[in-house]
Amino acid sequence: MSDTILCPKCSSEFTYPSDTMMVCSQCFYEWNPEDAAAETSNAGKILDSNGNELQDGDSVVVIKDLPVKGAPKPVKAGTKVKNIRLNFDSDHNIDCKIDGFGSMALKSEFVKKA
Repeated sequence: MSDTILCPKCSSEFTYPSDTMMVCSQCFYEWNPEDAAAETSNAGKILDSNGNELQDGDSVVVIKDLPVKGAPKPVKAGTKVKNIRLNFDSDHNIDCKIDGFGSMALKSEFVKKA
């Protein structure tokens, strides 16, 4: 295998180091290879707002008032949600039921692990 680092933007093999960054000579994209390695290690994981990994069946707490379309009131900050299901295929990656609202999909960036 070669030691060539491919550009994450255009997949070009013509990259070169510049200080602590890597630069693509084709599209001039600059990135830190250490940050890219950290992102790939978190691939396939869903993290809460504090960086804790979430699992199916966990309980979470909403950290911010979230408006709900068609509902007269928002989901209040501090609302505890039990028995979540993770959905890796969607931007709203938590499926759950909230008392008073029913089934909902939430973004993991607006919850913290309880």
